[in-house]
Amino acid sequence: MALIPRIAEAKLLKLMKGYPAVVLTGPRQSGKTTLARKLFADKSYTSLEDIDVREFAESDPRGFLGQFPNGAVLDEVQRSPDLFSYLQSRLDEDKRMGLFVLTGSQQFDLLSGVSQSLAGRVARLTLLPFSLVELQQVNKAPGKLEKLLFDGLYPPVHDRKLDAADWYNNYVGTYLERDVRQLTNVRDLGSFQRFVRMCAARSGQLLNLSALGADCGITHNTAKAWISILEASYIIHLLHPHHKNFNKRLVKSPKLYFYDAGLAASLLNIQDAEQLSTHSARGSLFETWVVSEFVKHRLNRGLLSNCFFWRDNRGNEIDLLIEHSEKLFPVEIKSGQTIAADYFTGLEKYSAWAKDDAGDSTLIYGGAMAQERQQARVIPWKKIDQAFIG
Repeated sequence: MALIPRIAEAKLLKLMKGYPAVVLTGPRQSGKTTLARKLFADKSYTSLEDIDVREFAESDPRGFLGQFPNGAVLDEVQRSPDLFSYLQSRLDEDKRMGLFVLTGSQQFDLLSGVSQSLAGRVARLTLLPFSLVELQQVNKAPGKLEKLLFDGLYPPVHDRKLDAADWYNNYVGTYLERDVRQLTNVRDLGSFQRFVRMCAARSGQLLNLSALGADCGITHNTAKAWISILEASYIIHLLHPHHKNFNKRLVKSPKLYFYDAGLAASLLNIQDAEQLSTHSARGSLFETWVVSEFVKHRLNRGLLSNCFFWRDNRGNEIDLLIEHSEKLFPVEIKSGQTIAADYFTGLEKYSAWAKDDAGDSTLIYGGAMAQERQQARVIPWKKIDQAFIG
């Protein structure tokens, strides 16, 4: 079975030439191990998920690292955080570039260990599930928007042609039973699962921890902690409002988004792609997917996200603001297949307020025809790569 090439390959190869080690993070099943083993097939591979391997690493870290004179791919390395300080000594002594690829599906222990022990010695790269462009390049992209939103973009669904509903159900079960317990002491998995589903129902909305906690029967502090768990596991991300005021009082709360629309759709108990033609969550899932594509565009190239949103206390909002070259490029996101006149209202208001700070406006919609309107470039979902800036 031929592997689908990843855009991040070029950046990972470049980083391995300039750093002793690279940390490759991202959600479980996003393709980190597959990518590392494909590009560095000459290196030894071992996973710290294996109990015997982990016991060796923890009881004799020097001996463990000594097995790999020419480096290795160390999978799920956050499972043995004490290994980082010994790895630091190894990298300092060896001085060769590109020795180790460290993969991990959690941010907590992994990145804190990196910052404490390996600062300046490692580069970081985040690998999310496939982008639409990656599937289009190998003619595996869904032809219908509803199919794309339902199937999501996790590699196993497309590499192995698995049934999306079955795969996501298993993914959620595995994640809740294994990863959550590793991250923190969540005693009531049932409550946590309800919390995750409530988050899916709020993808694309402002994050209100008090309201979210109340709806789930948990405290504000517990909701805050559980949001951090979902962030650390690359299930959700928070899109922050841009600080530019333009003489309006700004909303300061971030917006909550899932990284993958298919996972969110599964958590909403959507049974098939056809449901999404009329489902009330269609718009939010489309927005979830569009925002994630912009984030992937940056992360696949080793860049920080340049994505924000803008909203004032009167409800005026721009779905996405892309910060680039001292300009703020507004992007409106609409799932409808037919362009309505009011699709441009927010863009027109924003451009009038922002004046010279505003870049060219873009509308991304669920239809098929690209257009050049006076108010904005209109880009259909299948050509979303034409909307990327920076």
